[in-house]
Amino acid sequence: MTINREIPPAATAGVERDRLREFGRTYGLQVLERIAPENLDSTLIADLSVEWARTHCLLPVTLEGEACVLTADPDQVAQQEYLALLLGRELRPVLAPRAAILSAIEQCYYSREASPGDFLKDMARTEAAPVRVAAQSSDLLQVATEAPVTQLVNLILLEAVKRRSSDIHFEPFESRLRVRYRIDGVLYEQSSPPKHLEESLVSRLKVMAHMDIAEKRLPQDGMARVRVGEREIDVRVSTIPVAEGERVVLRLLDSSSALLPLSALGMAAGMRARFEQTLTSPDGMIIVCGPTGSGKTTTLYAALGLLDASRRNILTIEDPIEYQLPNIGQMQVKPKIGLTFSTGLRHILRQDPDVILVGETRDLETAEIAIRSALTGHLVFTTLHTNDAPGVVLRLMDMGVPAHLLSSCLRSVLAQRLVRRLCPVCKRPATVPTVVRGIPAAMLARYAGRSVWEPAGCEQCLEGFKGRVGLFEFMPVGDAVREAMRSGNTGRGDLRRLAGAEGMVTLLDDALEKVLVGLTSLAEVTAVA
Repeated sequence: MTINREIPPAATAGVERDRLREFGRTYGLQVLERIAPENLDSTLIADLSVEWARTHCLLPVTLEGEACVLTADPDQVAQQEYLALLLGRELRPVLAPRAAILSAIEQCYYSREASPGDFLKDMARTEAAPVRVAAQSSDLLQVATEAPVTQLVNLILLEAVKRRSSDIHFEPFESRLRVRYRIDGVLYEQSSPPKHLEESLVSRLKVMAHMDIAEKRLPQDGMARVRVGEREIDVRVSTIPVAEGERVVLRLLDSSSALLPLSALGMAAGMRARFEQTLTSPDGMIIVCGPTGSGKTTTLYAALGLLDASRRNILTIEDPIEYQLPNIGQMQVKPKIGLTFSTGLRHILRQDPDVILVGETRDLETAEIAIRSALTGHLVFTTLHTNDAPGVVLRLMDMGVPAHLLSSCLRSVLAQRLVRRLCPVCKRPATVPTVVRGIPAAMLARYAGRSVWEPAGCEQCLEGFKGRVGLFEFMPVGDAVREAMRSGNTGRGDLRRLAGAEGMVTLLDDALEKVLVGLTSLAEVTAVA
């Protein structure tokens, strides 16, 4: 049936629903308008490739204990007979909308219980087949038709995606190859592939990332792209030579989980309102600081998402570009050809920008160009690696930035960390102890007698934690802080005291508030903040 492209989606869905009901009456078939998760049966698709299921839009399911096949076209008799023969059982045809079937296919293949550990148990000790270069991006759901090492890599990646891992580590040792996932900031060891597969596995990863598989003496970096159904995930691949082989680390960049609104980051409502107020400045500099992996890029992307990209020219220079942002121009730093932060920033200024994001301020030259851009009518965002908000001022002055320029352009500083979030299912109450390493006794005394929460651990979490939440320290640059910067009275304690008088909430204060409401634990706070 040919569908007119000008028909609205809702109308098209209605036409298909009426057609299926007519088919159901004509052929005496059941019609499902919604496919429930409990109808999906991963055991029925064990020997069925995901590509075949997608191409023919057929999916075996279980309805009321009976094996059935979902179809949007009752005339697919030959394909249904093939499927029944493959599974070795009769399948009752059931009609369902095509879009619902395709969505159920992705969900069923994504949720099946295939894991690298199970695959390794069944894998014969044979020489791995040569790896092949994928045309564009590998589909992690399409496993059964690939070579054994490719299947293993796909399963490792798929398992990492399911468990919300941010990084995968392949670490060679004398007698084994260790695989670890970084989940919520902590590394967890996984099933180890046999040592004899190490070379083939590393070669497969290099091929995916378009790297030189023959070069084993020098570090290499590359990018790959994989798919989980319709969801695409970028993978940043890094290799370095070590004593026992090559160590490989994969960074998984899933834009669907990283492009979060500012309201979803865990910032207190009052602090978020003040931070959003600084975003309305027509010019000046806003800095986000914290250690590597503390979520600085996610916060900056969320801030850019609040700006009107249809009326303002927003440009970024990053190393690397982690996520593609809609309606925003993004430039990738390439030091090998001379495109550094400073040179790229000079060229961005010729593109008539309103807002500029500098991925990281690493040197004096970049800092000076960014500050002068902020002084000449641009709103500039950037990041620094410092422990707290007042430390940003000291770091920039140590670089050689003149105090009078910095005091004139700096609008606010946001310091942040990420802590693991307590599992809402199994967390249990506790009392505030009188002594906690790293937290002043006077501060603890304010919370004496109040309840806090601690991890317990259950099947739905890892060690009592599930996900992460941000801790924030927002330092507005008011008149007192600006005057202290200009006069040179810039000791860390002095800046902290003056900023506190202007309403700065410290990282530790924000952390303890999150402990009291049950978002995280005291032990997690002392380990991170």
